[in-house]
Amino acid sequence: MAEGGEREELLSPSPVSPAKRLCSWPSPQAHHPRGSSGAASGGVGGVGGCCLAPGARPHLQPESLLDCAAKTVAEKWAYERVEERFERIPEPVQRRIVYWSFPRNEREICMYSSFQYRGGPGAGAAGGAAGASPAEEGPPPPPGAAAPTGSAPGAAAAGASPGLGTAAGAAGGGGGGGEGLPFRRGIRLLDSGSVENVLQVGFHLSGTVTEAATTSEPAVTYKVAISFDRCKITSVTCGCGNKDIFYCAHVVALSLYRIRKPDQVKLRLPISETLFQMNRDQLQKFIQYLITAHHTEVLPTAQKLADEILSSNSEINQVNGAPDPTAGASIDDENCWHLDEEQVKEQVKLFLSQGGYYGSGKQLNSMFAKVREMLRMRDSNGARMLTLITEQFMADPRLTLWRQQGTSMTDKCRQLWDELGALWVCIILNPHCKLEEKSCWLQQLQKWSDLDICPLEDGNYGHELPNITNALPQNASHSPDSLSRPRRTVFTRAIEGRELHWQDSHLQRIISSDIYTAPACQQESERLLFNSQGQPLWLEHVPTACARVDALRSHGYPKEALRLTVAIINTLRLQQQRQLEIYKHQKKELLQRGTTTITNLEGWVGHPLDPIGCLFLTLTEACRLNDDGYLEVSDMSESRPPVYQHVPVATGCPNSHESYLSLALEVALMGMGQQRVMPEGLYAQDKVCRNEEQLLSRLQELQLDDELVQTLQKQCILLLEGGPFSGLGEVIHRESVPMHTFAKYLFSALLPHDPDLSYKLALRAMRLPVLENSTSTGDSSHPHHMVSVVPSRYPRWFTLGHLESQQCELASTMLTAAKGDTLRLRTILEAIQKHIHSSSLIFKLAQDAFKIATPTDSSTDSTLLNVALELGLQVMRMTLSTLNWRRREMVRWLVTCATEVGVRALVSILQSWYTLFTPTEATSIVAATAVSHTTILRLSLDYPQREELASCARTLALQCAMKDPQSCALSALTLCEKDHIAFEAAYQIAIDAATGGMTHSQLFTIARYMELRGYPLRAFKLASLAMSHLNLAYNQDTHPAINDVLWACALSHSLGKNELAALIPLVVKSVHCATVLSDILRRCTVTAPGLAGIPGRRSSGKLMSTDKAPLRQLLDATINAYINTTHSRLTHISPRHYGEFIEFLSKARETFLLPQDGHLQFAQFIDNLKQIYKGKKKLMLLVRERFG
Repeated sequence: MAEGGEREELLSPSPVSPAKRLCSWPSPQAHHPRGSSGAASGGVGGVGGCCLAPGARPHLQPESLLDCAAKTVAEKWAYERVEERFERIPEPVQRRIVYWSFPRNEREICMYSSFQYRGGPGAGAAGGAAGASPAEEGPPPPPGAAAPTGSAPGAAAAGASPGLGTAAGAAGGGGGGGEGLPFRRGIRLLDSGSVENVLQVGFHLSGTVTEAATTSEPAVTYKVAISFDRCKITSVTCGCGNKDIFYCAHVVALSLYRIRKPDQVKLRLPISETLFQMNRDQLQKFIQYLITAHHTEVLPTAQKLADEILSSNSEINQVNGAPDPTAGASIDDENCWHLDEEQVKEQVKLFLSQGGYYGSGKQLNSMFAKVREMLRMRDSNGARMLTLITEQFMADPRLTLWRQQGTSMTDKCRQLWDELGALWVCIILNPHCKLEEKSCWLQQLQKWSDLDICPLEDGNYGHELPNITNALPQNASHSPDSLSRPRRTVFTRAIEGRELHWQDSHLQRIISSDIYTAPACQQESERLLFNSQGQPLWLEHVPTACARVDALRSHGYPKEALRLTVAIINTLRLQQQRQLEIYKHQKKELLQRGTTTITNLEGWVGHPLDPIGCLFLTLTEACRLNDDGYLEVSDMSESRPPVYQHVPVATGCPNSHESYLSLALEVALMGMGQQRVMPEGLYAQDKVCRNEEQLLSRLQELQLDDELVQTLQKQCILLLEGGPFSGLGEVIHRESVPMHTFAKYLFSALLPHDPDLSYKLALRAMRLPVLENSTSTGDSSHPHHMVSVVPSRYPRWFTLGHLESQQCELASTMLTAAKGDTLRLRTILEAIQKHIHSSSLIFKLAQDAFKIATPTDSSTDSTLLNVALELGLQVMRMTLSTLNWRRREMVRWLVTCATEVGVRALVSILQSWYTLFTPTEATSIVAATAVSHTTILRLSLDYPQREELASCARTLALQCAMKDPQSCALSALTLCEKDHIAFEAAYQIAIDAATGGMTHSQLFTIARYMELRGYPLRAFKLASLAMSHLNLAYNQDTHPAINDVLWACALSHSLGKNELAALIPLVVKSVHCATVLSDILRRCTVTAPGLAGIPGRRSSGKLMSTDKAPLRQLLDATINAYINTTHSRLTHISPRHYGEFIEFLSKARETFLLPQDGHLQFAQFIDNLKQIYKGKKKLMLLVRERFG
C-alpha cells in the first residue's frame, strides 16, 4: 500500500501483509556460499533457485538480516526515499533491495495475464476469488517450492493463485480452454527454453522470447522489457505489439523466468550507479560506443541533448541530476501494477456494443470477476478498473435510446448493471481504504447517479426499498404514492454506504477475535449485543450486515468475514425464535381469520446485495477441499464440482459443536424460507426466481451427512411452525412469494431421512394464495371452475406462468415419490385439485403420473394410474366449455388412460360423457375407441363385457345424435350398425334433422354411408334431401359438391327411371353450371336405368332418349345454362381468354346437337352472338373461323 494520506484503518489487529509473512520462512538459497556464482549474479535468497526433489524439505535455516530488511524496504519504500534517507548505501545492500523489488508471487502475474478465473461459487454479485488471500492467517508455502526449475508445465510456484482456473471465456487469452491463456502459454515458453538474454538493470528487466516455428510461420523472437517498483510491475513493452487488457505470454514468460530462476538472471545496479563509477574517458567511450551501436536510432537525439547540455541557458541545465529509467519510481509516483486503461475502455466498449451476443455478457462478467480478484489481493487497480468499466457503461448509447423510447433494458444488461452496483458497494465498504479515496469515489458515484440515463435499482419501476442503513419493517403499512418515492439508482446503495463505518467497538471485537463472548458482568446496554449463550450478535439491517461480510471477503479478510457471518446468523436465529413466540400468541386468531397482513416488504432472495448468497459463499469457501489448484493441466473449460468438509466454528463457547458447513445450510434455508411479498415489476420478480435457483444449485452441491440432515430437519420444522413470518407457515400474506421451487429441494433432500416431514412440508408449499380465495379454506368442490388469471391488482405478477410450472414440478415430484402409497397419493391428488388452476399443468401431471404408473419394464401401479385418471377427468371438466388447442390430444389421452385402468373406467366415462366431452368428441373419439378391436384385445374382454361396452357406446351415440345431429349422425349410425333397433333410431334422427340445420355435405356423406351399408333407397332419400339444400352457380365448375351431385344422379339412374325422374327436377333447380349439367346428361344416356338390381324391380334394358322425359327437362336446362353462361362470360371477357371461350362453345355445340333440331338452334345461337357482340371483332372473327 502506498504511503501517505489519512487512512480509515478499520480492522484491529492489523492484518499481516504477504511480505511480512514471507520472512518467517527459510531462504532456499541459504545453502549457497556467499562467494558463489549465485551470489555474484544476485541469486542469494532468490525464489525458485532451490532444486529440491518433490516432497523434500529444505534445511530450516533462517534468512540473513540483510535479506529480511531488504525485502521489507523493497516492498514498502520507493528507492528514491532510500537514497534520500541514507547518504551512502553499500553496493551489497543496493543489490539486495533491487533484487527483492521484483514481484515474488506468481498469482499476481497470472492475475494480470488472463481473464480466466475460477471464482467457483464466489463469482457473481456476492462472489470473489476463491482460495488463500494476503490476509489469511498461517504461514504460506515457501515461494517457488512447488515449481522448481525444469518442472512440468502445469506446476506453478506456490505464489500462484489457488483460485485461478475456469470461469467465463478468456477474451484476452486467445481461447476458451486453459491451454490458450497467456499465463499457460507463458509457462510453456519458459519450460521450452524460449527465454534468453535476461538482464536486470536496477528496476528494469529485459530479455528475448522466441516463439517456435510452425508449419505455416517461421520462428519469431520478441524483445521484452519490464519496469517494476515495490514488487509491482509498473510498465511492460513487447515486440509482439499485444493489444489487450492484460499481459501477453512473452511478458509472462520473462516474469516467471525472473521469479523461478533468479540465480540465472544477470543483475546490475541502476545504470546511474554504474555511470557514477566511471571517469571522464570511460564515460566518453561509453557514450561513443552506445551511439555507434545504435546510431540510426539515437544519433539525432544524442546531438540534440549535446547541444542543450553545452548551452548554459538550456532547461536541461537548470535541473540537478538526470533521469534514470532503471532507478525505480520516485516518491511521488503512484505505486500500482501496470494496467492499460485505454485497452480496458476499448474492450468494455466493444463488449457493450455487441449487446449480449458473441458471449459478451460472459466477458464482462469475467472483467467483474477480475475486479473482485484484484480487490481480494488488495490491489488498487481493482477500484481503478471498476471506474473505467463504469465510465463505459454510463457512455453506452443504448441508455439514452431506452430512455427516449420508454423501454426497459434487456435482462442480461440489467444483470450486469446489478453486479456493477454490488461491486461499488464493496469498494465503498473497503475496510482499509483512505478517507480521501472514499470521498473521491463517492463524488464520482453521485455524479453518475444524478444523470437522467442512470439505470434505476429496481428495473425502472420505482418500487420503494428500505435504505441500506434502515431496519426492515415487519408490517404491511403500504408506502406513499410512487411519485413521492426517492429516485434510487444502481449506485444509491453504494452512496448510502458513506454512512457506514467500521469503528464500532462491538463490531471490531467481533471481527478481531474468535473467542469474543459476553463479559461476566454485563451492563444494561450490552445485554442486547449477545445471545443467551454469550455469543455476540450484530444488530443491523440484514442486507447491510451481509454487505459488510462481502466487503471483508472481497478485500482479503476471509477470517474476519467468517466471524461477522457467525454473528449475523446468531442474530437471525434469535429473530426467528422471537417471531415464533409472537406467532404462538396470535396463532388462534390468525387461523380463525385464515389471512394476515403481516409480511416482509423486503425479501433477502432476489435482493440487489444478495445477502443470503454472500453468507452462504463465505461459509462454504471455508470448507472447500478442492480449492487448491493453480491453472490445472486438465481442460480448463470443465470446472470441477466443489467438495466440502466440516470445519468446526471457531468460537469462545466450549459447548459449540457446529461447523461452518451446517451454518451455511441453515442460513440458506432461513433466507429462502423467509416470507416476503412479491416485488413489483417484471425484472424484480424474475430476479427473485433466478436468485432462488442459484442458491438451490449451490445447496445441491452439498453432500448431506447426518449433521447436515439434522440441521435440515430442525430448520424445516421451524419454517413450518413459523406462521406468517415463514413462507411455509400455516397462514401467510396473500401476495407472498410461493415456495414451490424451495419446497421441491427440501422434499427431495428430506425424503430418505424423514418422509412424514418431507410430505408435510411439500403439501404445505403447494398453495398459490394469489390465485386462491382470500381465506385459507377455499371451495374445492368444483376446482375446474378456477382459472389461471390474477385478479385486478397492482402490481401484476409477471412471472406467474413460471411459478405455476414450478408448482406443477413440485406436485410431479411428490407423485413420483408416492408411487404405491395409496394414502399419500390421495392426499397429493386433493392438494393438486385444490391448488393448481391451470388445465395444461394438470394435464401434464396426469401424463407424468400415467408414465410412472405404467413402466415398460415392470407391472402397472393401479393406485397411481387411478390418480392419473382422476386428474385427466378434472382436465376434461375444466376445458369442456373453454377453447384449448390441445383438447383433442387430451381426450385421446384420457381414453388411453381409462383403457389402462380397465373396462369399468371405460363404462364410467361413456355413461357420464356429457360432463366430460362434446357430442362430437364422445362419438368420434371416445365411443369409437372404446369399442374398437384394439381395445377389446388390449383388455381381453369376454362376450358380456364386449356387449356392455357396445351397449353403452350405442346409448351414447343416440344421445349425441339427438343433441348434435349435424356432427354426430354419421358416427351414431356407425356405432349402431350392429343393432337393428338402434340403427333405425339413428337413421330416423338423421332424417328428422335433414330438414333442419344439416348441410348438403353432411347429408351426402350419410347418404353414401347408407349406400355402402346396402341401403340404396335410404341413400337416395338422403341424397334427394341433400340436393334440395344445394345451389351451384354457373361459374362454380370446381365446386366440391360436384362429385356428390354426379354420385347422386348415378345412384338414382341405377335405381330406375322413376328415381331418376324424381331427382332430375331437383338437379335442374339446384345446379346452374352448364358443364356439370352436360356431364350428368351424358352419363344418363350411356347406360340403361335400373341396373342396381333392386328386388321386385325389372330393368327394360333400353337407353333413355333426350327427347323424352325425364331427360328432355335436363337437356333444356343444360342448353339454357350454356346460353346464360355464354352471355355472362362475354360481358367481361378479355383477349387472353378468347381461346378458352372458343373451346367452351365447342362443348356447348355438343349439347346443342343432341336433339334433332339442335344444329338449327346452335346456328341461331351463333348468329345472335355475332349480332349482339359485333363490337368484339377479333373474337367474332374466331367464332366465324370455328363455327361458320
